[in-house]
Amino acid sequence: MKMWKDACVKKICPPTAIEDLSERLRAEGKTIATLNGSFDLLHAGHLQILFEASQVGDVLIVALNTDASIKQYKSSMRPFIPLQYRLELIAALSFVDFVTWFDETDPCRILAKIKPNVHVNGAEYGENCIEAEVVKSNGGCMHIVQLVPGLSTTQIVQKIAAAQTGKL
Repeated sequence: MKMWKDACVKKICPPTAIEDLSERLRAEGKTIATLNGSFDLLHAGHLQILFEASQVGDVLIVALNTDASIKQYKSSMRPFIPLQYRLELIAALSFVDFVTWFDETDPCRILAKIKPNVHVNGAEYGENCIEAEVVKSNGGCMHIVQLVPGLSTTQIVQKIAAAQTGKL
């Protein structure tokens, strides 16, 4: 019997191979959609943006911040879930085609390699987000997704902390 990890490992593409993968997909006439983030403590809000991202292209490539990257831009206490497990979680989703990672605090370098047709971002970052310039300079466009109210990793962490102190 096959393990679930075995089934999703073929979706994990190292950053060193992502440019070749993207070129092959484009040569096949596929429209590439991208989405990036830490996806630490995966929740229903993440699933919503991931699913919507999968609907705007033929292939969805998700780029995850590495643990070191998250520590730099979020907190030395994060991530809660190490990269290897976050890669497996995202790769296990049927509507995600490929998952990769990047070590910088922003995804511009990896997006320059992928050259997505459409890059998806949450409304909190907006149309003029840090990724917009590199996406548009390679002929792509932005697709903005509205957030699911009340669902964020920060809110979940705050709720857990409140439960631990009995203030829930």
